[in-house]
Amino acid sequence: MDKPFSKLKDFVIRQAHIDNEEITSETMLEDDLGITGDDAVEFIIAFGKVFNVDVSHFMAAEYFEPEGDIIIPAIMRFLTGKKKKATKKLTVGHLEKATVAGRLDENIINS
Repeated sequence: MDKPFSKLKDFVIRQAHIDNEEITSETMLEDDLGITGDDAVEFIIAFGKVFNVDVSHFMAAEYFEPEGDIIIPAIMRFLTGKKKKATKKLTVGHLEKATVAGRLDENIINS
């Protein structure tokens, strides 16, 4: 395993408070590791500091569900017929690309 990815993997394991879960470049932060809401914002800020990555243009709300009550919003969607807004997927591979580019934003994620 290459050293930069190994360092990123160690960071993810520490920040996500997980044990022996397999971390690959395809591992999704929210779906696979359960990182959401305020924890996700704290994770991204810590990621930026540790890896010297500019995260100021990263829109966390587009990638992570908010914390809090999920029952009332689900009932409201059911009553109004509105669908839950899908979040975009952020993977460890996206973070790896950001460490190389020095920034995390849509252009890096979609490149």
